Amino acid sequence: NPSMPVISVARDALFAELGRTYTEDEFNELCFEFGIELDDVSEEPVKGTKTRGDRDAGDEETEVIYKVEVPANRYDILCLEGLSRALKVFIGEAPPPSYTITSPERKLKVTVASPTATVRPYVVCAVLRGCTLGDRAYNSFLDLQEALHHNIARRRSLVAIGTHDLDTLTPPFTYTAKPPKDIRFVPLAQEREFDAEELFAFYEAANSPLKKFLPLIAASPVYPVLYDAEGRVLSLPPIINGEHSRISPDTRNVFIECTCTDLTKGHIVLNTVVAMFSQYSATPFSVEPVDVDYSSAPSHPKLAGETVVTPELAERTLTADVGYIQRTVGLGAAELPAEAIPPLLARMMLDAQLLEQDSKVQVRVPITRPDVMQACDIVEDVAVAYSFNKIPRPVAPVLCTGAQNPLQKLTELMRLEMAQMGFTEALTFALCSTDDCFEKLRLHDDGKSAVVIANPKTMDFQVCRTSLLPGLLKTLSKNKSNPLPWKLFEASDTVHLDDGDDVGASNRRRLAMVVSDTSSSGFEIVHGAVERALLMLGLSMGKGDYSVRHLSDPSFLEGRCAEVVSRTGKQLGIFGTVHPQVLENFDLVFPTSAADIDLQHFL
Repeated sequence: NPSMPVISVARDALFAELGRTYTEDEFNELCFEFGIELDDVSEEPVKGTKTRGDRDAGDEETEVIYKVEVPANRYDILCLEGLSRALKVFIGEAPPPSYTITSPERKLKVTVASPTATVRPYVVCAVLRGCTLGDRAYNSFLDLQEALHHNIARRRSLVAIGTHDLDTLTPPFTYTAKPPKDIRFVPLAQEREFDAEELFAFYEAANSPLKKFLPLIAASPVYPVLYDAEGRVLSLPPIINGEHSRISPDTRNVFIECTCTDLTKGHIVLNTVVAMFSQYSATPFSVEPVDVDYSSAPSHPKLAGETVVTPELAERTLTADVGYIQRTVGLGAAELPAEAIPPLLARMMLDAQLLEQDSKVQVRVPITRPDVMQACDIVEDVAVAYSFNKIPRPVAPVLCTGAQNPLQKLTELMRLEMAQMGFTEALTFALCSTDDCFEKLRLHDDGKSAVVIANPKTMDFQVCRTSLLPGLLKTLSKNKSNPLPWKLFEASDTVHLDDGDDVGASNRRRLAMVVSDTSSSGFEIVHGAVERALLMLGLSMGKGDYSVRHLSDPSFLEGRCAEVVSRTGKQLGIFGTVHPQVLENFDLVFPTSAADIDLQHFL
């Protein structure tokens, strides 16, 4: 499924984290139980440990890579650390971690200047102290950033992550926005200094992978930039970090900043990063907070003059009815008693307890689970932990007999009849231009019949068709190389404005046909086809079910047009010889006759 993220994890490293080895079938079964899928197994060269854009091919050592398909909203399992942690909790090998905020003697501070409001207004930050990353965790750290950029950050348009070696920087920091010519620094993986304007031109000319992010801020007169106290550039978000503060596998203190246009997404991304990699801090799962001071100028209306402490690690609480969970999962109180629900949720890293005489369950949602937003998400986790394979599949209490839609059945029968009469079926667009629908048919657009498209992307698709004839005539004009005679039909919907419908418009199923030849207009052929169609629809002229009478229609030649009228006087259809001006409008030179029948009437 192309919409689902696929992460690559080293098999041996994953098994080391899980504390045991699995066969491929065993691991595949574990993934299925957890609600993810082992998509592929391959052998690839061991990754190098250099910064993006500066990696060598590396040696020829290889390792087995598991490609695992994960849900798009499970940001906490987009890396080895998160996946292994979630699986260990799921199989009962470890409790879920508890994340804590440290209390440093002197908190780091980031000042947000007012010019950022016009381009990228928010920033959230955190510090991981005393890290022991190593080569594998360093690579995983970079991969998680890329996965988050591609997923929740919407290719950096909502959030851009920057990670820096804090020991190379001098706090406090300033987040501001300046004209591109005024921003000079050595970007990551480069050796010389650029100003921002030169850097953008360099990435454009070099066809760099970063080229696709340039339009995010290229049109702005000012670019966002993060400085330390000595004026060194940390990053030019959302494009590139500075070379000076690049992290490495040996970095001990990591400063994380996430600039964003969506503050909620920014908090989620920051929380995910610190939750995944705070396990490498000197005190595992501890995070040092940062004060973010916003300018008091009115440019930041949400946070003007405020100091925001990030990250925000507070847990949320949700409540769901036990009965609702049981009904939705499809299990009764005997198979899924209330006391069994909290242990099941604990396997999904959700701390839960029963309330109100076991009629409700209250869940504490950790920072790693922003996907849990409503009671239905709690139900899903209960079902996953219980195992979908164990949920019974009873026969539905209501038995229904399926049948073909009557309108569709009638349409299929008429298609067969038309084909047996020697007509070829056409399938044309339901949208057409105003000219095709009215002017080319010599009809007046009163503005009360056609449904108009509010923002058409092309002049060919301005309105919904009110007749099938324009599409058939255009089909003839585009297929002039075919041998004569031409006999086409279409059975499909037209759309009409309808005040009686709740959406203001309604569909009508119609049957249209055209005949074109050199020797005659085909009027008699169309007349015979109409009578045959009506006969198959259960009407007989001999019995007085319908009558044919003269009709004046601008699209047809005067004196060569008729309408079919029911016993009650309702018009069932029209047929006749197409007017020469209509033929010229559709670039047709041979005499043509056409018919249009209302199939909806016969239901």
